[in-house]
Amino acid sequence: MDTPDFRLDGQVAVVTGAGRGIGRGVALLLARAGASVAVLGRDVAVLETLVAEISEEGGVAWPTLLDVTDLESIGSAMEAVLDHFGALHILVNNAGLGANHRAEDVTEGDWDEMMDVNLKGLFFCCQAAGRIMLEQGHGRIVNLSSQAGVVGIRDHAVYSASKGGVNMLTKVLALEWSHRGVNVNAVAPTFIYTPGTAERLDQPDYLAAVLERIPAGRVGTITDVAGAVVYLASPAANMVTGHVLVVDGGWTAQ
Repeated sequence: MDTPDFRLDGQVAVVTGAGRGIGRGVALLLARAGASVAVLGRDVAVLETLVAEISEEGGVAWPTLLDVTDLESIGSAMEAVLDHFGALHILVNNAGLGANHRAEDVTEGDWDEMMDVNLKGLFFCCQAAGRIMLEQGHGRIVNLSSQAGVVGIRDHAVYSASKGGVNMLTKVLALEWSHRGVNVNAVAPTFIYTPGTAERLDQPDYLAAVLERIPAGRVGTITDVAGAVVYLASPAANMVTGHVLVVDGGWTAQ
């Protein structure tokens, strides 16, 4: 019986929105698993700080600019990664927006802004990286979705629609690309404690309302999500494709 391989030595990974929060944690864990990591985002100073941290741990990382709402930026960033590392094996589509909107209050601007980042930008990152991976005959794409793309959540009409779209894109791309060596999966977290969510989750009443829905009794951590991403990117998940891995402490089991 073979032993599952969770290592990523010799692999080149791209993480979008890598400067903060979940993206930062994913980049760190990918590097610890042995991957060389291209960290992409809009704030070079933040990315360079992350690169320095990965380097101090003995890992390899490299920063480049990416605006997922700009298709030219997407293409240029993926080509820059290929030029720098000579390959692109793993794409983690982490860049995304989150916002609460009552359905009756949603504006066209609200809709377009979120869809441009969470769905349109994600798809064209998949396309740009996917073309490189298909040429190589091997690749792994992990899209960051949400439990809100699996079950409805009040005041999240636009967000839920965008993440539901991510889940379906993941399945379709897996159908089209898996037989050519490119597996495509998604990770769908529950509420995760990050610098961006701390303001809400540090409110006792808000936290209590969230915990009522999570059988595990706690909100998620960045490591909870990053661990799932590393698994799906690793050889241990070779037979996993077209799957949405929900990391929610049981929220969607109800």
